[in-house]
Amino acid sequence: MHSSLRERVSLRNPAHFLALGFGSGLAPKMPGTFGSLAALPLIFLCAHYLSFSAYLAFTLIASVVGIWVCGKTAEDMGVHDDSSIVWDEVAGMLIAMLAVPFTFTNVIIAFALFRFFDILKPWPISVLDKNLHGGLGIMLDDIAAGAATMGVMHLLFYVEWI
Repeated sequence: MHSSLRERVSLRNPAHFLALGFGSGLAPKMPGTFGSLAALPLIFLCAHYLSFSAYLAFTLIASVVGIWVCGKTAEDMGVHDDSSIVWDEVAGMLIAMLAVPFTFTNVIIAFALFRFFDILKPWPISVLDKNLHGGLGIMLDDIAAGAATMGVMHLLFYVEWI
C-alpha cells in the first residue's frame, strides 16, 4: 500500500481494522494470503466453540457486515479494492470451512483451494469480480470462492478422499 493510502486508514477505526483483516492486509507482499491466514484462528474458535448454526450465523453476519466495512474502507482510501482490504478473504475462508472438521489436513487443503479460486477467479467468480462494485463487489467474488472451496471440500468428504 502506498504511504498516502496508509494515511487514509487507521487500525484504530473498527471498520478499517476489520477490512484490513486485523492488520494482516498491511503485509508488504501477498496481503490476500495473509488475510486468509488471519482467518484461521477465528475459524478455529468458531469450529470448536460454536454450534453449526451459530458458526453459520456468524459467517453470514461477517459477510454482510463485510460489504459495508470493505466499501467504507475503500471509500476512505479513495481506491475501489486496494489489496490491503482483506476482510473478503476472512469471510471467504469462514465459508470454505463451513461444516468441515478443523484438522491440519483440512485447513491446508481448504486454504490452498480458496487461494486457487480467489487468485485465478474461474467462471462465474470472474463475472462477479468484473461486474460488481463497491463493498458488494469486493466481497462477493471471495464469498463465491469460499462457496466453491466448501463445495470441493464436501465433495472430497463424500468420496472419502479426506
